Amino acid sequence: MDTNATTNTTTNTTTNTNTTAQRPRAAHPTTRRTKKVLLGAVAAAALAAGTFGAVSANAAATPATTPATTPAAATPGPRPADRALTHSTHLTVAAATKAATAALDAARKENQRVSVAVVDRNGNTVVTLRGDGAGPQSYESAERKAYTAVSWNAPTSVLAGRLAQAPNLKDIPGTLFLAGGSPVQAEGAPIAGIGVAGAPSGDLDEKFAQAGAAALAE
Repeated sequence: MDTNATTNTTTNTTTNTNTTAQRPRAAHPTTRRTKKVLLGAVAAAALAAGTFGAVSANAAATPATTPATTPAAATPGPRPADRALTHSTHLTVAAATKAATAALDAARKENQRVSVAVVDRNGNTVVTLRGDGAGPQSYESAERKAYTAVSWNAPTSVLAGRLAQAPNLKDIPGTLFLAGGSPVQAEGAPIAGIGVAGAPSGDLDEKFAQAGAAALAE
C-alpha cells in the first residue's frame, strides 16, 4: 500500500472535518421567528414607555386649568311697581299689648283707675285696656290722646300748648289736646301712640303713658 496516498487521504479527511466543525449552523426557522417576536415586543414596550413618559411630562408641564370665575349676579334694581310704594313701620300686637299693660300697671301702683289705648302709625286702634273702675269717658279719651300723639309725633301736653297759636287744631276730628298721650318712636319717626285717660290730672295720665312707651325699650 502507498504510504503517501494514505497520508493524503487522512489529511484531507481531517481538513474536511475541521472545516465542517468551524462552519456555523443555520438557525432553525422557529428560532428566528421567536427572536423576531421577542425583538418586536421589546421595541413596542420601549415605544410605549417613551410615549407614556412624553405624555406624563406634558401633563406635568401643562398648568391646571383654572375654572372660569362666574361674575356675581348684579343686584336687581327696584322694580317700577316698587318705586310707587312706600314702607312704614308698625308696632306688633304683642308689643302694643306689652306697652298698654305696662301703662295700666303703672296706674294701678298709684291706685289710679284709667283706660289705656295704643294706636298704630295710621291712628288705628290696636289695643285698648279699660282698668277696673275707670270712668266711661276714659275709654274714648285714651284713644283720641293716642291718635293725637302719633299724628304730630309729640306728647299731647306739648301739643296742648300750641293751641294758643293755632286754636283751630282742636277742631280736627279724632284729636284731643289734653295731656295724657305719648308717641312711640323708631329712628326718630312715630310708629305708634299711647293714650291714657281717667286719672285726676293730665300729668298723671301722661306719666303712665310714658311708662308704657318705656317698657318697649326694655
